[in-house]
Amino acid sequence: MDMSGKEDIKNLLKISGYSDIAIEYFLEKVNVGKIDNPDAYFVHTGPCGDTMEISLAIEPKSRVIKEAKFQAIGCAGAFSSGSAITEMIKGKTIEQAEKIEEEDVIDWLGGIPGQKIHCTCLAKKTLKFALNEYKVV
Repeated sequence: MDMSGKEDIKNLLKISGYSDIAIEYFLEKVNVGKIDNPDAYFVHTGPCGDTMEISLAIEPKSRVIKEAKFQAIGCAGAFSSGSAITEMIKGKTIEQAEKIEEEDVIDWLGGIPGQKIHCTCLAKKTLKFALNEYKVV
């Protein structure tokens, strides 16, 4: 994508109510990808139809999340929320990551449009399910 295309998207997202950090996460695709042989993994589809996949690398003894990646089929809200939550949990223990709430993700992003709050819920739920899968193993 050329710079003028990126600027057009940036301006549209700004007008729509996305914060600068949410726009940056979306455009730069922060933490988008997949971890090979993850210690925890889950795919979840929300009621809106957006789907998120989270994969984690976890240090077994300390239970610290060393790496976090996500993939999504969805809007800018899903991508910015996925980027935010994966950034927030790196270096945290499983127990610390479990305490992250949707409001924490929204605060981290500096706000997102009200109609996109469900995207932070999708990120939170997908993380919760991935962490639960890790505990079961």
